[in-house]
Amino acid sequence: MQVVLITGASSGMGLETAKYLAKQNFKVYAATRNPQKLLHLQEKNIVPITLDVTSPKSVEECVAYILTQEKTIDILINNAGYGLVSSVEDCTEEEMLAQFNVNLFGVLRVCKSVIPVMREHQKGVIINISSFLGKIGLPLLTFYNASKYALEGVTDSLRYELREFNIRVHSILPGFFDTQFARDNLVVNAKVFQENFAYKYLVKDFVPMIVDQINNGNSAKEVAALVLEIIEDEYFVSRVTVGEKAKKFLPMRKELSDEDFERRVREYYSLG
Repeated sequence: MQVVLITGASSGMGLETAKYLAKQNFKVYAATRNPQKLLHLQEKNIVPITLDVTSPKSVEECVAYILTQEKTIDILINNAGYGLVSSVEDCTEEEMLAQFNVNLFGVLRVCKSVIPVMREHQKGVIINISSFLGKIGLPLLTFYNASKYALEGVTDSLRYELREFNIRVHSILPGFFDTQFARDNLVVNAKVFQENFAYKYLVKDFVPMIVDQINNGNSAKEVAALVLEIIEDEYFVSRVTVGEKAKKFLPMRKELSDEDFERRVREYYSLG
């Protein structure tokens, strides 16, 4: 039975992936800051475990505990993350650092702790749950975009670094999915909804459109099924899109010049 560690497993894509893999006879350590959220699950192959990816101590303790139980970690799914909604000029230092601390440095901390285990066993699979916004910029999501752009760089570099040890690294770039993301995983800067907010023209139409697209997006079960495909296919491509918006915009991003692509995005989201 292969052992899986999933971060951010208490909701959305992380939760659906944990349940799906458990049913496929994987031993899944479902890591979250609040493991009590998972106590209702009856699946015997799911083990809720405490993990705060912003804490090196928490990461070390989580991985150490798994190794006392299993001796190995075969698959790591870096899913923990959230989105910050803010203009660049209004973002606080704390908000800016926190966004990268979870979405980027959190991934690196967990990788740093798990990679030696995989390297010792000369095998492993690392799947980073990124976003199609790791290839496409959008206003008021600059810091989320930047963290996901950076995560794509981590994926590319680790593929070279770990190839010699038979450790595969992949990235999934979902579009907008119907998860708790818009309800629970968006942090909004305090000035965004103030009357004198300089970018209130974006708040009026653009922000509601994005929230609506998230809440009416694809099912997180699609991501879970894709994760299994990646695990089972040793020749799977380095990165893959899933969801309507990702499949719409990313091929277009490759085909058009930067200026033409920007024009298309402005037209689609009525950005002027």
